[in-house]
Amino acid sequence: MILLVTGGSGCGKSTWAEAQISALEGDQRVYLATMLARDGESFRRVARHRAQRRHLGFETLECPVDIASAEIAPGSVVLLEDLVNLVANEMFEDGDVERVIPALEALAGKCRHLVMVTNDVFSDGVRYGDSVDAYLRALAKINRATAQMADCVVEVVYSIPVPLKGALP
Repeated sequence: MILLVTGGSGCGKSTWAEAQISALEGDQRVYLATMLARDGESFRRVARHRAQRRHLGFETLECPVDIASAEIAPGSVVLLEDLVNLVANEMFEDGDVERVIPALEALAGKCRHLVMVTNDVFSDGVRYGDSVDAYLRALAKINRATAQMADCVVEVVYSIPVPLKGALP
């Protein structure tokens, strides 16, 4: 099963996605972490996420770019946290954003279950500069592709899962 989880910042989507992963059958649980921690807030967020999943039995793989290189055992249950960071890293850290969709398709082919988390960053109505606009277009393209790949797409609103495609797991 492929599950895409979206929602606004701080809405509970990571906690909900972790609960879904914990309930899925699989040989190994892998947390594929994409955040590059660079400041106090990002270090605190990484620490909070690690504490949240400490008891869940995840193996954490840090993979901020080139997720195709992540060594995932076939049949694993994988939580990719998150597409927003992955796309930013590929665009702005000497990566290649064009490799993201093929890498996600390859990753999905290895996994027994894949849960991907993304953010809704498209609703603020602000006009940004060219580089941010290019990033938002790339993220939108990748979100569309992952939604098409997914068996189920869920928006988490105030910690409440709202199915947008397919049935809740």
